[in-house]
Amino acid sequence: MATFEIFMPALSSTMTEGKIVEWLKQPGDRVERGESVLVVESDKADMDVESFEAGFLGAVLLPAGSTAPVGETIGLVVETEAELENLRANGTATPSPTATPTATAPPAAVPPPTPAPEVNVEPKAEVAAVGANRVIASPRARKLAQQLGVKLEGLQGSGPHGRLVAADVEKAAGKVPSIAPASAAPAAAVVPLPAVVVAAPGETKPFSTLQQAVNRNMMASLATPSFRVGYTITTTKLDAFYKQVKPKGVTMTALLAKAVALTLVRHPQLNAAYSDAGTSFPTAINVAVAVAMEGGGLLTPVLAQADRVDLYSLSRNWADLVARARTKQLKPEEYSSGTFTLSNLGMFGVDRFDAILPPGTGAILAVGASRPVVVANSDGSIAVKAQMQVNITADHRVIYGADAAAFLKDLALLIENDPESLAL
Repeated sequence: MATFEIFMPALSSTMTEGKIVEWLKQPGDRVERGESVLVVESDKADMDVESFEAGFLGAVLLPAGSTAPVGETIGLVVETEAELENLRANGTATPSPTATPTATAPPAAVPPPTPAPEVNVEPKAEVAAVGANRVIASPRARKLAQQLGVKLEGLQGSGPHGRLVAADVEKAAGKVPSIAPASAAPAAAVVPLPAVVVAAPGETKPFSTLQQAVNRNMMASLATPSFRVGYTITTTKLDAFYKQVKPKGVTMTALLAKAVALTLVRHPQLNAAYSDAGTSFPTAINVAVAVAMEGGGLLTPVLAQADRVDLYSLSRNWADLVARARTKQLKPEEYSSGTFTLSNLGMFGVDRFDAILPPGTGAILAVGASRPVVVANSDGSIAVKAQMQVNITADHRVIYGADAAAFLKDLALLIENDPESLAL
């Protein structure tokens, strides 16, 4: 007989604390080896935590909504029903699901368990069904199903490994899905404005876990000696090419990411980052693209090896990344492995802006909207051309002004003169 502790797992190398989104099992429930016990929110993703041991969930030491540091004991699993009754007889604290969230240590009233293995849980980003009667669904899908009165049993999931997502529940309820599944048409890659979070006058809303992660990154960026360089790019040919490939599922985000990636091939300094040992040159060109999230905060899904992936596959990858970012199903490497960042507020009509450099990278490109502008040609004639403003923010420890200027010049030459090559 033995009692096993459930610890707050480290879902990423940078995670220091996690938030319990939902307990999938209640005290007294049977737990099989490899079965999901709870859902934990890290800084940027929700992941199921599964048990390494079979037995019974003996106690929930922290309720849903609680935050605890990595390594904190948050629950107990026992091998036998006798041990379960022993826990109950000793008055082991088991907070109700509606208890006030807390980040403190587990109650001292918990009796000391018998010697146990160090860890008995494992995070899992994509979960396959453990049993024939087990329903695998995202936390948002479960909550939405309760609100809409939809039964999850029998529904076909469109998420990874058949996981039910919010769009599946909305479809079952007869509503137009607000978030398309990963297999939807490429139009899902269009990123809408995040919903406005309404607060009562005078209310102070706590930061979400995602917002706290963004705040930490922004504070870290203050230590970087960065500079900014702007450039005006004529987009007449790019806009015409986009009209040709848009019906084939190509997004403007994919076009810009591809153009940036191909330009980075010629300017590896812009793809580099600072390290204590010197300038670090990555082995791949991974373009991260900033995406606003509902409720505040942002994620940067990564288009890996964007210089090598063809334009059409890149667009499909982007649609998939955005859909899974919305349902918090991205794996850590899918939002933390970017080597160069792209922020496109031009889709919202923004003319120009400066972006803040994300920690761990050397540069970020801010892209404004393309607008008709009256310009003077080299021969002195006047014409109306579509132009957009781009501004690069770079780490001056590894990138200098001439490096940034040369990169922007070549990016402009590619977009202005040969956008068709992006599809080759």
